[in-house]
Amino acid sequence: MTNAEHGQGGKYSVKGKEFTRDTRYITTRVTREGEDGFPVEPGRYRLVAARACPWANRTIIVRRLLGLEDVLSLGLPGPTHDARSWTFDLDPGGRDPVLGIERIQEAYFKRDPEYPRGITVPAIVDTTTGAVATNDFAQITLDLSTQWREYHRPGAPDLLPEAHRAELDEVNQRVFTDVNNGVYRCGFAGTQQAYDSAYDRLWAAVDWLEERLTTRRFLVGDTITEADVRLFTTLVRWDPVYHGHFKCNRSRLTELPALWGYARDLFQTPGFGDTVDFAQIKEHYYVVHKDINPTGIVPKGPDLANWVTPHGREALGGRPFGDGTPPGPVREPVDPAHTPLGQS
Repeated sequence: MTNAEHGQGGKYSVKGKEFTRDTRYITTRVTREGEDGFPVEPGRYRLVAARACPWANRTIIVRRLLGLEDVLSLGLPGPTHDARSWTFDLDPGGRDPVLGIERIQEAYFKRDPEYPRGITVPAIVDTTTGAVATNDFAQITLDLSTQWREYHRPGAPDLLPEAHRAELDEVNQRVFTDVNNGVYRCGFAGTQQAYDSAYDRLWAAVDWLEERLTTRRFLVGDTITEADVRLFTTLVRWDPVYHGHFKCNRSRLTELPALWGYARDLFQTPGFGDTVDFAQIKEHYYVVHKDINPTGIVPKGPDLANWVTPHGREALGGRPFGDGTPPGPVREPVDPAHTPLGQS
């Protein structure tokens, strides 16, 4: 998420303390009516979202599933950052071609010259001012589904079906607390007790998910929803990063039959796996977290070819896009050397 989950200078685990995520985000929103001064307007905003970051990966997936590429542009920082911020080192000259900045930090300081908290991605930047409009990652994807509906592609899925909204919120809450954030509570634990507690909560939730997904194809209802997006971005990082780097090592994802089949099902669904850059994911965690991996060595494994093997989940029924359709060709492809999908 940030130069500081919220670590500084490569230090993320504080000895003697459990990890507590700073959730104080910029809570202004980009909405249909523009109540906070940021009305939805095609071409006005730029989504800055590093492929390496699971929280940012969510927004890239939702933007693609809903077909918002023509109305909300995408800026892609590189996979590593220093204590100051994410940088646009993948772009020519090291500058974002739309915002003209080297660091997303510059857009935060345009919003508040003394911005006091972590410089996070994803962030939506108002190109008319160059300032961050919001970095509230959980709200961003909800708003893309609801506030930007006028600009969704024909056939876009309903990721927030009203008939399942209460169940969706309940599932999302546990997945965030014990799984999405749970892996970080393991990885950044500063005491054995904090690690043990986080580990036990994580695996209790994983066992719950494994049981739930044994008899149903998707987390909530019979189509893909926001809940699947949120769980997927953690699962896809499990074996490459969380199993070893964060010590979440009771089982590999490939050893959990339902979750492994579910993860492959989503990975092979347009809009999910085609946003995933495994090389950037590994480089981010193993290089940036210097206190956890002081050598900075990035592991070569695991083999990724099994992500495109048959998953057999169709037997459980369900229709990924409901009455809608898959998104079209990828606009911003992943380096084909970084994915088993072989994009070009």
